[in-house]
Amino acid sequence: MTEDIEQYPDRIAELYANKTIFITGGTGFMGKVLIEKILRIFSATKIFVMVRTKKGKHPMDRIKEIFAGPLYDKVKKEKGEDVIKLIHPIVGDVTLPNLGISPEDRELVTNEAQIIFHCAATIRFDEHLKKAILLNVRGTKFMLDLAKECKQLLSFVHVSTAYCHLNEKILYEKVYPPPANPHDLIKTAEWMSDDAIEAITPKLLGDIPNSYAFTKALGEALVVEQSENLPVVVLRPSVVIPIWKEPLPGWTDNINGPTGLLIGAGKGVIRTMYCKKNSYADYLPVDIFVNAAVLSVYDCIVYKRQRWIYNVTSSHLYKITMQEIIDIGRKVINERMPLNGVAWYPGGSMKSSKLLHNICFLLFHIVPAILVDTILVILGYKPVLMRVQKRIQKGFDVFEYYANNQWDFDNEESLLAREMMNPLEREKYKIDGEGIDYYEYFTDCTRAARLYILNEPDDTLPAARRHMKVMWVVDKVCKTLFILVVGYYLYQKIFKPILT
Repeated sequence: MTEDIEQYPDRIAELYANKTIFITGGTGFMGKVLIEKILRIFSATKIFVMVRTKKGKHPMDRIKEIFAGPLYDKVKKEKGEDVIKLIHPIVGDVTLPNLGISPEDRELVTNEAQIIFHCAATIRFDEHLKKAILLNVRGTKFMLDLAKECKQLLSFVHVSTAYCHLNEKILYEKVYPPPANPHDLIKTAEWMSDDAIEAITPKLLGDIPNSYAFTKALGEALVVEQSENLPVVVLRPSVVIPIWKEPLPGWTDNINGPTGLLIGAGKGVIRTMYCKKNSYADYLPVDIFVNAAVLSVYDCIVYKRQRWIYNVTSSHLYKITMQEIIDIGRKVINERMPLNGVAWYPGGSMKSSKLLHNICFLLFHIVPAILVDTILVILGYKPVLMRVQKRIQKGFDVFEYYANNQWDFDNEESLLAREMMNPLEREKYKIDGEGIDYYEYFTDCTRAARLYILNEPDDTLPAARRHMKVMWVVDKVCKTLFILVVGYYLYQKIFKPILT
């Protein structure tokens, strides 16, 4: 007999009732999903969202633009259009001194904010070090300074990353020393020019591969410093990917990470990757992360911070290899969700040899790009494919480091926190991967990418399938011709002289 979970109380919703919440990074990927969850599930009194003035748009206009997107259709249906009135934009910028918040708004936040989610960060791996320091490190310091002034603060949640201590092959839910003194780096970034910092960046980073991992480790260290003074929580999510379950399966607003690879491979422009087939990455659907974030506040407040560092990761329980991801993605694209305007039939493979990958990249990426761009120029159009290939190569530089190194994450404390949840809460705030069907999930991701990233509506699917069949024939013909040409060349140069 199925258990009636409705008999259990929702203690998390009770805790969030009538609370005032302050969020940075609310216009980013994770922030949007977090705001939607809070609006739909909780009866919070007010949500302060820090928003930059961008391209002359008033912050509330930016909020309304985001709120008009499909992500918020469910909450608008359930709570009505007026639910947006709970959002109060705070004009600010974490890169500016004291967050760029006006004295009036600062007083408002410090008087009313009870829960803070600090999600703002630059997630560009190739970000200039000075900018990354000012945003990820100094911005975190300014947020902590603000938190100290908050008169009703119950919890300060800092979003770090599971990949900020890359020298640790097993990351535990504990404090690690930073790669440098964050206060010294802030001072350095403030007085040194961009060019000067760029010149010394390799020395500062040492064996850390990028500015993102470096500065996120420094930002986390600042939060750790305040762990005795503030009710801080550190969340370390792994690679955050599109929504699994709610409110909109497959939704994302960017082409970072796996989504970009999915689109590139699906369009036929990615033909080779340097990656170990049996390696596995740690992926985390954004709705699972958001559930973990809101639950961490409950855990922090009710259980008096018995735990305050959480590895929000999946590979400890759910492991999927890179080869399995490629196989599932190819099956979805070829059988169910082809993309429009495919340049070449999706194919290619992963290479365990860097040399072989580079040769294939030259033959199947660079050479076709040069040929197509040349034709475009002759026809009077601007060349585009070489620019695309440069972006792909840039992405490969990041991807290859993480794909060809292996990390594991111990989340024993997070698993203990899950045991405190009752059946209703486990269902409402799902933070495990039980029941996931990877094929269906990838299908949802591909469909969402078509709709919300590529603007390819469902009624274009029949044409996409017909085009895919044509490209399959072209692919087979070209491969056959290639084999014949190579065979003929080898015969003329090697075998014919021997036979004669």
